[in-house]
Amino acid sequence: MLGLVGIVLGLFLVLFWVAWLPALLAVIFGGVGLGQAKKGLAGTKAMALSGLVLGVLGLLLAMGTGVVAVVAVKKVADTAHAKAEELNEKVKKDRKSAAAAEKARHLAFGQPYTFDNGLKVTVAKPEPFVPDEFAHGHAKGNKAVQITVTVVNTGSDRVPVETGLPNVNDADGASAELVIDGSGRQKVITGYVLPGKTVVGKYAFSLPSDAADRIEVEFTPDVGEWPDAYWSGPNS
Repeated sequence: MLGLVGIVLGLFLVLFWVAWLPALLAVIFGGVGLGQAKKGLAGTKAMALSGLVLGVLGLLLAMGTGVVAVVAVKKVADTAHAKAEELNEKVKKDRKSAAAAEKARHLAFGQPYTFDNGLKVTVAKPEPFVPDEFAHGHAKGNKAVQITVTVVNTGSDRVPVETGLPNVNDADGASAELVIDGSGRQKVITGYVLPGKTVVGKYAFSLPSDAADRIEVEFTPDVGEWPDAYWSGPNS
């Protein structure tokens, strides 16, 4: 009976670790029974022999099932480890790709940057700007500059410019004030850029004189879709 229990338990991967006990007891009791049967002190020899054989089979089955369980666990562990390594490599590649993309968006004045929608944008080096007497946004003592943004559609479809207005930071990292006057020199990029066409935007900004030696210009054709590109350099 114990040998049979050991065999049944040994068939289950989750129970093999308890199968050896009844199987071992079956072997012990079967051996004892055989000894007793030979001496004429016990019942039939066949029952003792059956218990011994079933016990041995139960032990072998438990050992075999244990080996299968160990192999299965190792396979699962190896698969999990491989997937973890694969995920780790993917994270590293994504970080490198993101870092490279971020670096590519930082340019010097005059260098072009092409957004994924096909718009190639270039910000020229800032030029001095003299606001007229009706200007708004220019404080006395500040230094005004003109920012020129050129956008070329390198694709085959018309592309909208949803933002069209750059953001300018002074040497201290503070946002510069947009200057609006009545001279008509400013032009905001709006609407669509047709395939192969070029549009130019001109903007004036006012910077504190003590923070006007270096300028950074941020621009994106669609702030909700594409991250800003940055142009920077000395303002002289």
